[in-house]
Amino acid sequence: MYHPDLIRPEVTRHVENCPALVLNADYTPLSYYPLSLWPWQTAIKAVFLDRVDIVSTYEREVHSPSFQMKIPSVIALKQYVRPSQYPAFTRFNLFLRDRFACQYCGSPKDLTFDHVIPRRAGGRTTWENVATACAPCNLKKGGRTPKEAHMNLHIQPIRPTTWQLQEHGRAFPPGHLHDSWHDWLYWDVELLA
Repeated sequence: MYHPDLIRPEVTRHVENCPALVLNADYTPLSYYPLSLWPWQTAIKAVFLDRVDIVSTYEREVHSPSFQMKIPSVIALKQYVRPSQYPAFTRFNLFLRDRFACQYCGSPKDLTFDHVIPRRAGGRTTWENVATACAPCNLKKGGRTPKEAHMNLHIQPIRPTTWQLQEHGRAFPPGHLHDSWHDWLYWDVELLA
């Protein structure tokens, strides 16, 4: 029987908990939020298809009768993938643009979205007319404009670029960062003296 302090988490890590961080050919993450991760099976398939380079590995290995290899923890694409300039208009991306906070009161709880110019008044469901709102503020505003409801938006809604969403996403890192990922996720942060 092993003493719990002597068990190395890397060795006992379940294979399903071994995703690979995917870097573009310039060694920057394909995306920060959501973080560009591939399941271990996809990463190994990409290695065999010669589409990626292995940058770092887990201690965990996979085996076949004639082959064994460590599971990749960081991989880099061999061909550069140009990111789209503008992200898809989704609820998640809207919340990310607005930093997961109500644009009327700043609350991070019970979020929904609000049409700044109500649909009944001809408002459309676009980046420039939709803002993140908590349920109480959305209910208070109702089918009125912010001016009619005497409510001020902290920031006017805009159509963000993919780069802007990536920058916002850095403020919300996922809770499961493997040690081998840190050098690739935060390489461009300002160093403290």
